[in-house]
Amino acid sequence: MRGRTLLDKIWLQHEVVAPRGGHPAVLYVDLHLVHEVTSPQAFAKLERRGLCVRRPDLTVATMDHVTPTGPRGAGGTFLGVEPQAAHQLATLRDNCERHGIRLYGADSEQRGIVHVMGPELGLSRPGATIVCGDSHTSTHGAFGALAFGIGTTEVGHVLATQCVLQHRPRAMRVTLEGRPGPCATAKDLALAVVAHLGVDGGTGHVVEYQGEAVRALSMEGRMTLCNMSIEAGARAGLVAPDETTFAYLARRGLWDPRWTDLCSDDDAVFDTEVRIDVQGLEPRITWGIQPAMSTPVGEALPAHSPGNQAAYDYMALQPGVELSQLPVDVVFVGSCTNGRIEDLRDVASILRGRRVAERVRMLVVPGSEQVRRQAESEGLHDVFEAAGAEWRQPGCSMCIAMNGDRAAAGQYVVSTSNRNFPGRQGPGARTLLCSPLTAAATAVTGCVTDPRTMMEHP
Repeated sequence: MRGRTLLDKIWLQHEVVAPRGGHPAVLYVDLHLVHEVTSPQAFAKLERRGLCVRRPDLTVATMDHVTPTGPRGAGGTFLGVEPQAAHQLATLRDNCERHGIRLYGADSEQRGIVHVMGPELGLSRPGATIVCGDSHTSTHGAFGALAFGIGTTEVGHVLATQCVLQHRPRAMRVTLEGRPGPCATAKDLALAVVAHLGVDGGTGHVVEYQGEAVRALSMEGRMTLCNMSIEAGARAGLVAPDETTFAYLARRGLWDPRWTDLCSDDDAVFDTEVRIDVQGLEPRITWGIQPAMSTPVGEALPAHSPGNQAAYDYMALQPGVELSQLPVDVVFVGSCTNGRIEDLRDVASILRGRRVAERVRMLVVPGSEQVRRQAESEGLHDVFEAAGAEWRQPGCSMCIAMNGDRAAAGQYVVSTSNRNFPGRQGPGARTLLCSPLTAAATAVTGCVTDPRTMMEHP
């Protein structure tokens, strides 16, 4: 009998009904995360059919996607909420009250972006199955959990049954060999992986990340890496739990000796094997209209090809140009990809003693209330504000532009989020994805900037 992959082990522990005759398996769900955008129709379907939520104790809700990040009112009230958003938030609150679901709402001191808040609260655990009506649920795979996004119809299925119908994905191992160079972070690793695989290279797979570069990452870095697995078309990303994982969970009072067995066996066979040399990896930035279109920060843009003409047209860029010549309008730091305390510390390390360029608007948005409090206890918010950046309240903010935080048409936005699709950060806005270090360096100069220049010349 061949060895098992980590995916095999988690899947077999949760398979309620095996697939038959081309039909999907029935997979048990350990944790269902819910937010205001993809849940209203699912709850409405339950109401129409007279159904209850099967396991409200395994369902956790938060308000994050449409919540404004500006000043708050009395009791934490959201101010300036757009009408549709206000309806979504009220609907979520009513549904959670009706079904006895724990909700981290406007007045909660633990509210945050669902994929930032879940790990903080110890909800994300090794070996678990975790679903949410959000594609970047893959974030939680950093803990050795099988975590993936589901559609609104599936949200209803999980609410009613605590199970989901799934075809079993294939297993891909991505080994990152070597150690990245100075100022190359987990975000740069993620961009390098997506560039190597392409936007559909991971389709039908769960990616397990291995290698020296992965083991060297903090839990925050591993979450960033797994978060962007979906941008290569993967169903989910995984990192096997180790001492780094166990230490993170122990700080939250969590331990289970069974977690030590959650790794791929030495003789496990993966459906797909990919090796990427990341020795000396440089900071990267996207230039096109999907996350696979990235380049080292100081490198000239690639030649025209049939596959990138639309990107050049939308971004109003030309082959051979170096992005260091590109003035930017907005810098956004935040999102479920890079809105954690480690990310904000990186930004502060660049901004301390410097000023944001006069023509640039910079938003720094913590991923949760816990991150906000920690940053303020360390005085990071003072650094941001002294530099001329806006220190905002927690939320998805400009990542999704559903909450009042958006760029104008034609503006260039340097962003630490995960997607640079046309209009993602506002109709006609042009997005360049990068790490918090690169974003901060760019905010200071007003043009795309290699953060290594700031580290070498304080």
